[in-house]
Amino acid sequence: MQVHRNLTSLPKFHHAVVTIGTFDGVHIGHRTILQQLKSEAATVNGETVVITFHPHPRKIVGDVPDIKILTTLEEKFFLIEKEGIDHLVVVPFDEDFSKLSAEAYIKDFLFEKFHPYTIIIGYDHHFGHDRTGNFALLEKYGKALGFFVKEIPVQLIEAAAISSTRIRKALLQCDIATAKHLLGYDYFFAGTVITGDQLGRTIGYPTANIQLAHPDKLVPGDGVYAVHFYYKESAASQSAAIAFKGMMYIGSRPVVNGKRRVIEVNIFDFNRDIYGATVQVAILDYIRGDMQLSGLEALQQQLAIDKRAVLNVLHD
Repeated sequence: MQVHRNLTSLPKFHHAVVTIGTFDGVHIGHRTILQQLKSEAATVNGETVVITFHPHPRKIVGDVPDIKILTTLEEKFFLIEKEGIDHLVVVPFDEDFSKLSAEAYIKDFLFEKFHPYTIIIGYDHHFGHDRTGNFALLEKYGKALGFFVKEIPVQLIEAAAISSTRIRKALLQCDIATAKHLLGYDYFFAGTVITGDQLGRTIGYPTANIQLAHPDKLVPGDGVYAVHFYYKESAASQSAAIAFKGMMYIGSRPVVNGKRRVIEVNIFDFNRDIYGATVQVAILDYIRGDMQLSGLEALQQQLAIDKRAVLNVLHD
């Protein structure tokens, strides 16, 4: 898959079959749409082109400027590429772009930049300043400019929209099973291992404290989770990251009167200095919520119980 970030140097696409969206999460609803895009392109011997926006449009023109995202841009690249898409175009979404009239959006953006053979959008897709553009307007210009417009079935659009909202809600409520069902994969995030207060090692459970790679990435609700921890021996290596089993804690550590929320992972059968390393964590299951315990000894006993529960989840 080719990724294009500069709208002034796009290639000349062959029979471009185009769809447009934020595709946050690239969940099962999105992937159904991408498969429809591929099917349509195959019938005309065309190239698939996905147009997405960065940052999330709702941060610029919506009512949720602090919206938390399911996938960073790099994660979106990875997931869309897995679907066999030919081109992904990242459009910088800013106030100027948001003020394009619907007509200018069609003529100066979609038509001039992509010369589409077919554009596939949802029945309720709106675009242009004040969201005045719609399917009917695009169809009208398609007839005048010489491209086809096809509609994504209403049930697919509604499923995709519902899924994005439900996934965010499920993760915040620690409902990992629902999130995984809707995503079609284990929710994951990347980050850097930073220095903590090293309290865990004093009770036999050393942890890797993780600072998220992207501040807008959604962090699930507080508690203990069963996870796979992915670590590369060398950042320059072309080999895949090694997966280790572990238990992750998200919370403010009430047992020591913590003042800030942390993400820390106790990695099983692991004894290496990885400060500064970039790592990835995939969440497999939720074990329990945060607890107020009487002290470090009670915490140590609880962690032993948690580890057995995690190992039961990760028994394979």
